[in-house]
Amino acid sequence: MPDHIHNGRNIELLIPASSLEVLKVAVMFGADAVYIGGEAFGLRAKAKNFSLEEMKEGVEFAHAHDVKVYVTANILAHNKDLDGAREYFEELKQVGMDALIISDPGMFTIAKEVLPDTDIHISTQANNTNYATFNFWYKMGARRVVTARELSLEEIKTIRKNIPDDLEIETFIHGAMCISYSGRCLLSSFMAGRDANQGACTHPCRWKYSVVEESRPGEYMPVYENERGTFIFNSKDLCMIEHIPELVEAGIDSFKIEGRMKTALYVATVARTYRLAIDDYLRDPEYYRSRIPFYKSEISKCTYRQYTTGFFFGKPDKDTQIYDSNTYEHEYTYLGIAGDCNGDGLYSVEQRNKFSVGETIEVMKPDGTNIECSVIEIKDDEGNSMECAPHPKQKLWINLGTKLDRYDILRRHD
Repeated sequence: MPDHIHNGRNIELLIPASSLEVLKVAVMFGADAVYIGGEAFGLRAKAKNFSLEEMKEGVEFAHAHDVKVYVTANILAHNKDLDGAREYFEELKQVGMDALIISDPGMFTIAKEVLPDTDIHISTQANNTNYATFNFWYKMGARRVVTARELSLEEIKTIRKNIPDDLEIETFIHGAMCISYSGRCLLSSFMAGRDANQGACTHPCRWKYSVVEESRPGEYMPVYENERGTFIFNSKDLCMIEHIPELVEAGIDSFKIEGRMKTALYVATVARTYRLAIDDYLRDPEYYRSRIPFYKSEISKCTYRQYTTGFFFGKPDKDTQIYDSNTYEHEYTYLGIAGDCNGDGLYSVEQRNKFSVGETIEVMKPDGTNIECSVIEIKDDEGNSMECAPHPKQKLWINLGTKLDRYDILRRHD
């Protein structure tokens, strides 16, 4: 990937990946770096996650395209986790990742002992809300610190002015806003017996609730932040696609996308849109501003909730923070990823949702192009013609009447 320089700082687009397939999509659709979880010690236990062999393959693929890979180990560790953490970090020596993402001081200490030459990034789980905290982690040997989600752009600017120039700032700019102070969720353990800080979050903050005070039955009231910014229930999704200039000028080094359990369609859509927006702004700010309606349209072509700018411009009120409905907006259906072409001009695809001969679908390409086309032919892996593809994950061969490239995304407008 080319450098994306502004005032001497390289602006990184950091994309999540739930699986090896999604990692490859993230790389092809514009990531400068990808963050992944192994089979232990990450905060997304329900994600597919990566085996050691998949990690090695993913790192090799990413590095071949000049993209970095960061591995999460950001649980809040209990005593029983520590021996296993040391063994896990020993195993990671063979992976060749570019950094570890850690929140727990004990995990940090073990990682420094086992992997002294590997960069360590301090997770948002560590509640990094001030420049003294950033400087503490810098003195401990951290290369980068991820801001708490509750910080404004003005606070981030102040941090940038009061930390060493070579300490990098990473900030979430898009996706779900974990609540209960930077993701240290209490509800999952209490309501479902599954510890969010051990990677087993059930997202109870997104269940549908009515809150009633016992002396006022029948009066349903919203729950939102207090003066300190603490929430119980989750918010609208964060989206800063209209505010790339403010993010750049705040001195943020890495623009992080949330979503380590999302589909390839989500990752491709968000990565491609932010890649275009960042590059357009760095090349020509006026051109970027003229394209904001396009970016907003594109970013809405994946599954999302209503959008907010979070805490970046001050503490949100109930209208900007609480969504009217806990349902997802869903404009496009993910159909699959284009693979190789056979001798008959058919392209392989592992189907994700049903589609049929004669349907109009859309091909997403990494360069920002969307090609509308018709499904002309579908064959199964044995060469039998099919009228439709009803079975998830079935390997198919398709003719769309247009040339496809490996990793093109197929989607259908709903």
